[in-house]
Amino acid sequence: MPRPSSAQLFTGTLIVVATTVALLAVSGSTGVYEIAVLVAFAIALGTLATALLMSAAAQRRSAGTAPPLAPAAPEPSPAPEFARQP
Repeated sequence: MPRPSSAQLFTGTLIVVATTVALLAVSGSTGVYEIAVLVAFAIALGTLATALLMSAAAQRRSAGTAPPLAPAAPEPSPAPEFARQP
């Protein structure tokens, strides 16, 4: 499996941090186990987002690659001019 690019890792990390902050702010959890479950959910969501970004990039790459075109025929060179003798 190919490795994620830096942009994909950044997006996954951003999703993890934003989801963790949002879930902790909305839930108001104070227990260690409750917070651990919310953080684990955020990590799973960030991992899923990175995996989806990787598969979308792979699909774009495979759809964007066309079979190579045959090389164009070279243009005929002009007839050589010979030196004129007087």
